[in-house]
Amino acid sequence: MKRIGILTAGGDTPALNATIYGAVERANALKVEIVGLQRGYAGLLDSRGPHVHLNPLFTAIPELDPCKGGTLLGSSRTYLDETHKDRIELVATHVKKLQLDGLICIGGDGTINGMQPIADILPCVLAPKTIDNDLGLNYIDEANEWIRRPTDTNPGYCEELRRSRDEMELEDIINYATPGYATAVYAVAQSLERLRTTAESHRRVAIVEVMGRQSGYIALGAAYAQPDIILIPESPLNLEQLTARIVQLYELQQHVVIVVGEGVRDANGMELGATMPTFDPAGNVRYSGAADAIGQMLTKSLGEHIFSEMRAFEPASSPMFIRKIGHTQRGGRPILFDRFYASQLGGKAVDLLLSDESNEVAILQYERASGFRVSSISANKLRDQWGEIHPRSVHPSFYDARRMQLSATGIDYLHPIFTNAIGADDVECIRTQMFSAGSVRNRYQSVNTDIRKRIRYL
Repeated sequence: MKRIGILTAGGDTPALNATIYGAVERANALKVEIVGLQRGYAGLLDSRGPHVHLNPLFTAIPELDPCKGGTLLGSSRTYLDETHKDRIELVATHVKKLQLDGLICIGGDGTINGMQPIADILPCVLAPKTIDNDLGLNYIDEANEWIRRPTDTNPGYCEELRRSRDEMELEDIINYATPGYATAVYAVAQSLERLRTTAESHRRVAIVEVMGRQSGYIALGAAYAQPDIILIPESPLNLEQLTARIVQLYELQQHVVIVVGEGVRDANGMELGATMPTFDPAGNVRYSGAADAIGQMLTKSLGEHIFSEMRAFEPASSPMFIRKIGHTQRGGRPILFDRFYASQLGGKAVDLLLSDESNEVAILQYERASGFRVSSISANKLRDQWGEIHPRSVHPSFYDARRMQLSATGIDYLHPIFTNAIGADDVECIRTQMFSAGSVRNRYQSVNTDIRKRIRYL
């Protein structure tokens, strides 16, 4: 295998460039060419075949900086499906013209689905990324525990996970953490610390929404900022319990900070932030605002009497404020944990291709005795019996629904990721670059400008 393609698909994360960097460095050591395909699968469909040679003379190009967030290759939410025969034939033509012997796709479950039909054309492997930390399994049998029950509504069935395990061993987790997750939690924790002082100063209830879709891992990680209440999608909202806890906390400390995962559901299983669902090109729900919905519910259930002493002479709407941390979680410099393990997984993807593997996923495993190590698993192991990949959810043993906080097991899960997640160079970067004099004199220099000069076409 002499020439490998690499692409990034789906949403951006802080660790994409680090993954590309790891793949390029490993390819350099093995004297393999790496061609970066522009804009994910959309670039493979483009008749011009825009691409960048990432390691001329087996040396990484200077624009490839693992400390930069985002991706120098660009991304898109264009996906391939096995029913799109004409598109697959087009990809086969372009792959042949690019003289690719293998392909590395960096992405999540949508990227795996897009990779599957291409794997019939040439060997393909996946290097994982997602801030949601939802690519993987809580244990190896989990994918086979999904069932479908018939309903009277379209599409005629509902899916349900019948778990065989009430408790978990951390060493059984398939793909312990995905690159991008640690940095997203870091951004959330910083934001919550700043919002806390505002809520505390003004005697308010702060409802802060974080990303994660149907998985509550980012909300779980937000525990490092010590929010008073954590609500995750995996545990249906109990409004009466939530209201009582807010009243109790407000009487004690005259403010409350609540973290809400964007996919939080009500007692009937309906997603609060998707009452009028729209979908992105990958078929994922675009959430309209679980925090807003919870804020409206609490305005009615709390009433005004609990705020009367602390917030007299102020408007009735003022005791509560709602914030979405939003895309801040997906960007910026990756912290040490993400940079290091993203590069390791990128290198593992190259090794998989050179070992004649295809349709494999590079994964990060954990062992108490030795820490983290990279490994791999067949992409089909992540699929249920109908071929669908489900987002990994927070296992019930990680969350104490009564306290609306992490459980002891949840704390044990987070510790290996975050205990040494921030490096000394991360702190030094803030000290030396945040208020650099050159920043106020010069415009931002986009990597896109430099990469455009390197792009070649078929």
